[in-house]
Amino acid sequence: MKRNLLSLGLIAIFSSMMWASACAEVSRHASTTGTQVDKRVVAKSKVVKTKRQPVVRAAAATKVPSFGQLAGLHGAHDVLDLKSSVAFVVDQDTHEVLFRKNELAVLPIASITKLMTGLLISESKLPMEELVQITQDDVDMEKGSSSRLRVGTELSRGELLHLALMSSENRAANALGRSYPGGLPVFVSLMNSRAKMLGMMDTSYVEPTGLSSKNQSSARDLATLVNFASGDSTLRELSTSTGHQVAVGRRTLQYNNTNRLVKNPAWEIGLQKTGYISEAGQCLVMQAKVAGRKLIMVFLDSAGKFSRLADAERVRRWVESIPAPVSNIVPVASSIADQSIVSN
Repeated sequence: MKRNLLSLGLIAIFSSMMWASACAEVSRHASTTGTQVDKRVVAKSKVVKTKRQPVVRAAAATKVPSFGQLAGLHGAHDVLDLKSSVAFVVDQDTHEVLFRKNELAVLPIASITKLMTGLLISESKLPMEELVQITQDDVDMEKGSSSRLRVGTELSRGELLHLALMSSENRAANALGRSYPGGLPVFVSLMNSRAKMLGMMDTSYVEPTGLSSKNQSSARDLATLVNFASGDSTLRELSTSTGHQVAVGRRTLQYNNTNRLVKNPAWEIGLQKTGYISEAGQCLVMQAKVAGRKLIMVFLDSAGKFSRLADAERVRRWVESIPAPVSNIVPVASSIADQSIVSN
C-alpha cells in the first residue's frame, strides 16, 4: 500500500514538472514568435514607407510653366476651344487667314527649330552620303535628354537629317550644325540670316536643336517657314516618313515619326514638325491638304501631350464643314491676339 502511494506521489511530481516545463516552452515559443512577427511587421512597414517616399517627392515636384502660361496666353478663348494658346491657320494658295489666336506672340519653339536646320542642310548641297560622327559636343547639356546615338556613332549626313526631321533626334540635329563648314557658330548665324531673308522678323536661333528656350518665333513667322520649306522635296519626304531603321555597329535602331497623324489615312500631310520643351509646351506645324485646300497650320504652347494633335483634328473638321469658298471667316481669340512676348 505504502509503495503504491509512493509511486503515485512520484508520478504526480513528475507530471507537474513536465507540465511546468511544457508551459515554459510554450511561453518561450509564443514570446519568440511574437517578437518575430513584430519584427516582420516593422520591417514591412519600413519597406512600404521607403516605396512611398519617391512618389511623394515626385508629386511635390514643381512643374516648369511655359512662357505662354506665364504670360497668361491660355486665358484667351476661341470658338474652336483649342488647347494651344497660340494658333494660326492660313490657305497656302490664297493666303487667306482662316484662324488666328495670339499669332504674333513670340515664344520658344522647341524642336520646330529643326525645320530651319533641315532647310539649311538641304540647301547646302553637302554630300548626304558623307559620314558624320556623334561627339561629346552633341550630348545635350541643356536639358539632359537621352539619345540612342552614342558618342562615337557614325551615320551619313542624310541619315542624321532623316532622324532629326522625322523623330526629332537632338544629337543628330546638333551634329548636322556642328559638321557644317565653319562649325556651329557659322551655322547658327546662317539660321538667323535665312530667317531674316524669309521675312521672319520675330525669329531668333541660338542652336540647331530647339533644346534652348532662346530659340523663339511667332506663329506667323513659322507659317512663313512652313510655306517655304514645303517646296523642298527632301524636307517633305523625310519629315512625313512614318519610320526609319539605321544600322549602328551590330545594332539596328528603329525610329518612328513623332507625329502620329502621318499614319492617319484621314490626313494628307505634305510637311510637318513637332516640338516640346517645358518652356514651349507642345508644338506642331504642318502643311496639309484639307477639303481640297492646302493649309498651313501652326499650334504652339499646347498644354497636354496629345492636345496639339487634337487641336489639328478640330481645325480639320471645322474647315471640312465650311462651304467653299470661304469668305471673310476669321475666328480670332477673344484677347491678347496681338501681344508679343520676348524672353530676356
